[in-house]
Amino acid sequence: MKAKTFLLILFLNTLLVSCAGPGSREPVEINLVALNDFHGYLQPSPFSYTDPGNPDAVITVQAGGVATLGGLLNKLRQDDPQLLFVGVGDLIGASPPISAMWADEPSLEAMKLLELRLSSLGNHELDEGKAELLRQINGGCDSPRPEKACQWRNDFSGAGFPYIAANLIDTETENTLVAPYVIETVRGIKIAFVGAQVEDLASVVSASSMQGIRVEDEAEAINRFIPEIKRKGADIVVAVVHQGGNTLAAFDQPDCTDLEGDIVDIVERLDPAVDLVLSAHTHEAYLCMVGDVPVTQAASYGRLVTHLTLVFEPAGEKLLDVQARNLIVDPQRYEPDPELLAWQATVEARSRAVLERPIARMGAATITRVPNRHGESAMGDLVADAQLAATQALGAQIALMNSGGIRSDLVLKDVETPLNFSQVAAVHPFKGTLQVISLTGAQIKAVLEQQWQGEGAGSFKPLQISHSFTYRWDGSQPRGQRVLADSLSLDGEPILPTETYRISVNAFLADGGDNFSALTEASERIDTGIPDLKALTDYLVAQEKAGAPAGRAEPAERILRVD
Repeated sequence: MKAKTFLLILFLNTLLVSCAGPGSREPVEINLVALNDFHGYLQPSPFSYTDPGNPDAVITVQAGGVATLGGLLNKLRQDDPQLLFVGVGDLIGASPPISAMWADEPSLEAMKLLELRLSSLGNHELDEGKAELLRQINGGCDSPRPEKACQWRNDFSGAGFPYIAANLIDTETENTLVAPYVIETVRGIKIAFVGAQVEDLASVVSASSMQGIRVEDEAEAINRFIPEIKRKGADIVVAVVHQGGNTLAAFDQPDCTDLEGDIVDIVERLDPAVDLVLSAHTHEAYLCMVGDVPVTQAASYGRLVTHLTLVFEPAGEKLLDVQARNLIVDPQRYEPDPELLAWQATVEARSRAVLERPIARMGAATITRVPNRHGESAMGDLVADAQLAATQALGAQIALMNSGGIRSDLVLKDVETPLNFSQVAAVHPFKGTLQVISLTGAQIKAVLEQQWQGEGAGSFKPLQISHSFTYRWDGSQPRGQRVLADSLSLDGEPILPTETYRISVNAFLADGGDNFSALTEASERIDTGIPDLKALTDYLVAQEKAGAPAGRAEPAERILRVD
């Protein structure tokens, strides 16, 4: 009987909170759903997590897809029709071909159908530069990629929601390129969302993408707009920051306290008026606390979303509580939205002829991009070998590839099934060309030392290398001294510090991308004009024709960690 009485009281209290409206002095609930790093994943993809009942077991589910995401939002909106759905950047860019082949316009249209209210800008929104970003926001067909723009609809009308970034400056006007913040009103409560782009944008986009813009410190820019936001009567301030961290906590563990990474420094420097931080960029899933500020992220590709319930007390003008959950966008749990399911089928049908074109068979059914403890991945080996093969005629002796530029694994049911264009194109969604540069042996070592960009989790950015090159490293040594100089070898012969070598890299790396600034010191640079996707496709085809399908299930042991 006592249990029933408790449940009745809890139900009545919840009803009072949720029904409070304008003019009420009772606590008010405001529901948010946050999506980050969607990257144009209109279809489901695998999500793996540790089985809560068995720490040694891993559960993998097909999660995400816009139809299921719509179904999840439908369910939450049944309980709260005023729920706010917001983004934390990288909704587009680095996308699978089903979105990338249409200049990501279907993904922006999907966000419109899902009733997205706003999003911070991510680095990948700037992949094609300022002009293309503004076209994608405002609509129109004047694009640097006319072969893709307005091919989905010839009257593309734009995103239909505002992007925000307080720290992205248009150098022509010295104003923010997009609005710094947006204020929404729910049940009489004003919630300000203030956005921030990742400060080191220049290290993760091409040099041409930075033309006409500059980026300021995230925390300083957000803090600069707090007085203005407060003057406009904001009751709650939410920072929507496209930067993140890492943690060992489970994706759904509440109030974790071991968050590391760039986002921690940002949060610690924010104005105390900021109540909540929605983060992104690292593709991690967490529900953490930095001091007394909740900081959340929901992995990537629409496989998770963060559902937050904010309890605000109008009488005391204060936020009483923030409850956060990371929800798996599971098609077994959420019934797909019928309109979005039909819309998704239309996108798939229009894309099928191109995406399902067979390319070649592989040497293994599964080739993964996840590096081993040495820093080498099977996909990295494959991509680097393809880029070397494409540029050897131009003198290339070694190929280097940034791990972050390999955007997908290759997975087939068996080795007799050929890869299709969609699968291959998902590996290289960027429009990059291969460069051949000249570096001395000493400079090559300096480049390799830049793989360690800090000491925390996620700070190791291993370069993938072609079969012509091998080396060893010692993680027990200090940064800058980890690569064993006498271990660098080209085709079995020692690389000499003063000798010059020809290196194949993509344009992003050649410009110093991912903080590999030593590559910009090359004495010579030739743009081959060969797209990275073409290099990979041609290599797969050539290897199959030669009777030796490319790729293997395990890394080839070109890199050896000795500690």
